[in-house]
Amino acid sequence: MRTWVRDHGLLIANLLLFVIFFGGMVLSGVRVYNSQQLEHGGQAVSLSRYLLSGDFVEATFENWESEFLQMGMYVVLTAFLFQRGSSESKPIDEPAPQDEDPREATDRPDAPWPVRRGGWVLTAYEHSLSGLFFLLFFAAIVGHAMGGAKAYSDEELAHGGQPVSTLQYLGTSQFWFESFQNWQSEFLAVAAIVFASVYLRQRGSPESKPVAEPHHETGA
Repeated sequence: MRTWVRDHGLLIANLLLFVIFFGGMVLSGVRVYNSQQLEHGGQAVSLSRYLLSGDFVEATFENWESEFLQMGMYVVLTAFLFQRGSSESKPIDEPAPQDEDPREATDRPDAPWPVRRGGWVLTAYEHSLSGLFFLLFFAAIVGHAMGGAKAYSDEELAHGGQPVSTLQYLGTSQFWFESFQNWQSEFLAVAAIVFASVYLRQRGSPESKPVAEPHHETGA
């Protein structure tokens, strides 16, 4: 058991942190929501009703979509673009193992099944990492739009306006403002680590070059 935890410690730690912070978001969110409801002459809701509210659904998927977009684009961009000196870039002046053609390893017994299978299965597998993130991104967009439409409609009805459909909400400035304010921050964070990893180090982290490595050396 101890060995299993050690072997999966990074995933476990991140999932635990997700649960902790997501729980904090839920508990603080329902308090804020109920406070706003009472201020506007409405009624407080239970935790279960809050989890189904447009406010909660929108806030959750609005953040998830930006994270999945960031990771999907990062996977794709690092496949084609370089940054000299950054640990986040493939080496510029030498071959990278990530560029090796998997079709030359179809007879390796330890290769993943799609590699050994070949054909369209391998073609799909070659792009499965970015494909997963973009699939999650578009699913989160749908969740954001559905939750946002409900929250937007509730706000409109409270002020004598008209509700909107999910498609109508996609055409509002509110939806795009919420999306762009999250997307821009994700790419700023990526740019920061790409640049900072050229000159700064973190001993023991695979996201950093070795501490004694010169600045101009690119890649891990």
